[in-house]
Amino acid sequence: MRRFFLSVILIVVVFFVVGQLHADELDDINSQLNKLKSDLASSQNATKPLESDLVKLQAQLNGIRGKLFSIEVDITRKEKAVAVGEKALVAQKKVLDRRINAYYRTVKRAEVSLLTLLTSDNLSRSLEDFFYHKAIADKDKRAIINLIVYIDGLEESKKNLESEKVKLASVKVAVDKQSEFLGGEVSKAKKYQSELSGQIASLSARQQQIVAQKLGSLNIPRSAGTSRSGCSSDLTNGKNPGFSPAIGFFTYGAPHRNGLNQYGAKGRADAGQNAEQMLGEYYPGMSLKKDYDQNASVNVDGFGTFSIEDYVKHIFEVPVDWPMETLKAQVVAARTYALNSMQRNGHICTTEACQVFHGEEKGGRWNEAVEATRGWVLMDGANPGFTQYASTHGGYILNLGKFDGSGGNPGSFAELNERAHDKASPWFYCNWGSRSQYDGTAWLKADEVADIANVILLARYSDVDKEHLYQVDKPNPAGKETWDGEKVKSELRAKGGSPVGDGSNVSVSVDFGSGKTSSISVGGTSFGAGEFKDWFNLRAPANIQIVGPLFNVEKK
Repeated sequence: MRRFFLSVILIVVVFFVVGQLHADELDDINSQLNKLKSDLASSQNATKPLESDLVKLQAQLNGIRGKLFSIEVDITRKEKAVAVGEKALVAQKKVLDRRINAYYRTVKRAEVSLLTLLTSDNLSRSLEDFFYHKAIADKDKRAIINLIVYIDGLEESKKNLESEKVKLASVKVAVDKQSEFLGGEVSKAKKYQSELSGQIASLSARQQQIVAQKLGSLNIPRSAGTSRSGCSSDLTNGKNPGFSPAIGFFTYGAPHRNGLNQYGAKGRADAGQNAEQMLGEYYPGMSLKKDYDQNASVNVDGFGTFSIEDYVKHIFEVPVDWPMETLKAQVVAARTYALNSMQRNGHICTTEACQVFHGEEKGGRWNEAVEATRGWVLMDGANPGFTQYASTHGGYILNLGKFDGSGGNPGSFAELNERAHDKASPWFYCNWGSRSQYDGTAWLKADEVADIANVILLARYSDVDKEHLYQVDKPNPAGKETWDGEKVKSELRAKGGSPVGDGSNVSVSVDFGSGKTSSISVGGTSFGAGEFKDWFNLRAPANIQIVGPLFNVEKK
């Protein structure tokens, strides 16, 4: 009984302490809710509700819900503790009754012992009886006091518990209301974004054709084995445009960034990966068949028919001195691509539009790689797969939305530049195009960048004739007047718009998970990356282009 009594007292003491802690925590949650309301009010007062802000607030609510759940669990535990205490209370009341009766009898005996002490002839024996009964009486008195304290404590615990439950219910109602309201705000934000997307300026078919022609004029290499010089980066070529600030738009990689990354495969081989590991990374949805028919024929434009194994010996896609595992991976990709082309088209071309084929065999280590992988074909179900590949992906496999480098996704351009497998490619990070009057560089002036932003703002108006918005340094392909920067600003003001002024204030936001620039800000005005890229490529002077989905801005 004594152990039981002590255990119950311990439960009550712990309950008191934890109860106070959670009462404080609920107050803290109320404070968080008040802050959340303030944050939401700030978001509401903004002219354009930002979904990212609302998602952040939703995360705060989720954190509050987690704390509430923990408190609910603890309250349930405390309710059980009170129930145990109430069961014990029944027994303790019986003990209390017995203690009171015993105490009453003991006090009476002590009084008798005192009377006996005063009248007894045996003083020693009388003293012994007196102190014995007094000790028993004192013990009963302490027990009675402890039991009364326990009963009072249990009653107080029940009151505190009921108070906490009421407070918790109130907080939960507030959280649910905030959650419901927040969901509505997210819906509004998405509706706003949907409306905005309808306003985004799109290029006409003619304009898209012009952009494609400009892109083709850059002669961007798709093969690592090409002899083209490719990009001369304005960050490293020592050229000076003669003006400042100079603003450059640098793209990571070169089209099309799907499938095997040739320079990436070289980086992987240098890091110790073998051909099969690389193929698994670049073509995860395909299976490697190692006994494909080696006599399958390939019809090559201008050269006739070859067996698949003889055909691959004529492929000139990567340097022959590259690591053997990279050569083997490239052989398998090229072999598979040719077989897939035969099934789709019945023939295959000999340029980078398909894959580079020469009349003579490449020989040497390349032929060794062909022999080492005879019959190896990547299968997509029952057929050879569509194994696209390209020189340089710029750190990401676009069709997979996957970082092609060591470690996890980078968190910055600096990490990307350090860890991408294809970082050694001369086409990894380039600003494409040039102007002879500015030392053959692709740098832009601040007012030229602002002009591109203003063209986009004007093009968003549905009643604007977009045929006036081509680049100003070339004849208008539609035979109309091309509006210069001042005319664009004038037309924009007439529509009630506000032109961008400071073209040197440029920054980008990037999704480093998928490897795409998500938005760009010019002079404080934000644009979607795709929209900006399209109009940049149409309006930018000479043949200056952004050639991929991941780009950055540099200044000097």
